[in-house]
Formats: sequence, structure tokens, C-alpha cells
Amino acid sequence: MSSLKVIFAGTPEFSVSALDALSAAGHEISLVLTQPDRPAGRGRKPTPSPVKQRALELGLEVAQPVSLRGPEMAAKFAALEPDVMVVVAYGLIIPRPILAIPRLGCINIHASLLPRWRGAAPIQRAILAGDRETGVCIMQMDAGLDTGPVWSAESLAIEDDDTGGSLHDKLTVLGGQALMRALPAIMAAKSGPAPQPGEGACYASKLDKSEAMIDWNDSAEAIARRVRAFNPWPVAETLYKDKRLRIWMARPEPGVSKAPPGSVVCGDKHGVVVATGDGLLRLLQVQMPGKRNVTAGEFANAYPLADVCLGS
Repeated sequence: MSSLKVIFAGTPEFSVSALDALSAAGHEISLVLTQPDRPAGRGRKPTPSPVKQRALELGLEVAQPVSLRGPEMAAKFAALEPDVMVVVAYGLIIPRPILAIPRLGCINIHASLLPRWRGAAPIQRAILAGDRETGVCIMQMDAGLDTGPVWSAESLAIEDDDTGGSLHDKLTVLGGQALMRALPAIMAAKSGPAPQPGEGACYASKLDKSEAMIDWNDSAEAIARRVRAFNPWPVAETLYKDKRLRIWMARPEPGVSKAPPGSVVCGDKHGVVVATGDGLLRLLQVQMPGKRNVTAGEFANAYPLADVCLGS
């Protein structure tokens, strides 16, 4: 595969695998775009994005514009004469004038099997919905939100114990690999990308902390999916005696209970079993405010659970 002149745009850890793959393949990465440094940590110090950190390690030029709109940005990109722009979870809208600059257009790696789960949080939404499969698409970008035609799609099973974090890590690796497998066809341009199907589109809205609070009237299966999807952020939670109890791991438990949803049915060294609107849920790993993560068995040993109803 011959070398391409590339502009790369990405921000979070999910983007780094693709940047590394392009660099390792010998492509000329003339510019890396990423979001401006954001406050992070207890000191709220401005912190570079994972992409910026990796790009600097690779000795690449980095730009962090707050917007790509305006003739100055378009002129800067045009002067680089890029063959292609690769966009991976960048976080800024790519205006039409910039989409038209690269010879091969702008290519996006999206973490779902389009048209399912267009939008900001496809990984977590897939787990929440109970999908058994997800994957990555290499998409030709257009002016819509993840609506462009698809060059290739590679699927991945969602395992019963996958969390938002574990599935993110798997798709990160798959995304970089899929990009490298798709580039020869994109460069050859012998056949174009396939339009997305007109049916089956879903919108994966950005996660909000308000979604983390568990509704114990939901089924044990639905709550377990919420726990998995929101690990490591924002982390599912409930109230334990007016304090927020974060739930990091849980699984549905065989059996039924006539107790009201949220009631602690039992707690022992194996975990804490809670009644739900449909079935039982065993909590496996939890965290009280200001404390470390512990097994639910340790929690049951340290905190009274008799007659406790979580969430109230």
C-alpha cells in the first residue's frame, strides 16, 4: 500500500489505535487535530487529550482549534494538500468546505454497525439495549450525523460480562485494524462505499449522569445492563440510607421475591441480592461515598442491611 498524506482528527483514547496504525503503516501524518486541553483531576489542571499526548510522542504537529469553521481553517488544510482526513471521535463538526478538501474525502471510524447507533455513545447504548452484536464501520463522511456511506463493517459479539469499558477497549483495537484493511479499497476507488440502509437507524445520545440512578422497578436484566454499560462512567448508583451507593458490578440472580423493588433480600459473603420489578439482582462490587470499591460481600459485612430498601 502506497503512502498517503493524512490529516488526523481525534480526541479520546478510542482514537489512539487508529493514529498508531496510520503511523506504523508509514503514512505521512501532516497534522493532528484534537480538542483543546480540558481541566482534569483533583487539581483541575488543563490536561492534553490522549490523542495529543500520543501525537507529541510520535513527533507530529498538533492543532487544537475550538472550531473548524471559517476560511482560515479551510485555507490551512488546503495548503497541506491531504489525500485523506481520518476522523475518529474528534468531537467537532467538520464543515462542508473541509469535507471537500482531501482528494479521497474524510473517513470516519464509528463504533457501531451503522445505521444502528448513530451519535455520541454507541458503545454504551448497545449494551443498554441488550444488543448481542456490535462492531465498527469505516464510513465516508457527509454533512449528516453518521449518515455517510460505508466502506466496510466488522462485527464483534457483545459478551454477557462486557462493560462499557471492556467493549470500548475491544472496539478501539478493532477500529485501527479495520481502517488498515479498508484503506486499499478506498485508495483504489474501483468501487464506492455502500449507502446505509434506510431502516434501522437509532440515535445514541450522549451519556448523562442523571441516567446513572437505578430504578428498581426495572427488571433485573435491564438493571444489570445499566450497571455494565455505565462502568467505568458515569457508574450506576442507588441510595443506601440517603447516601449514594455506586454499583460497579451486578448480575441477574435466579429466583423470585414478593418483596418491593429495591428491597435487600439477603446479604452474605457472596454478595447482596436485591428485589427488582422483575427478578432478583445480585450486587457484586459496590462503593460508598469517599470509600474504595469493595465486593458486595465486604459491604454486607460492614453495613446493616436488615429491612433496607435501596433507592429510598
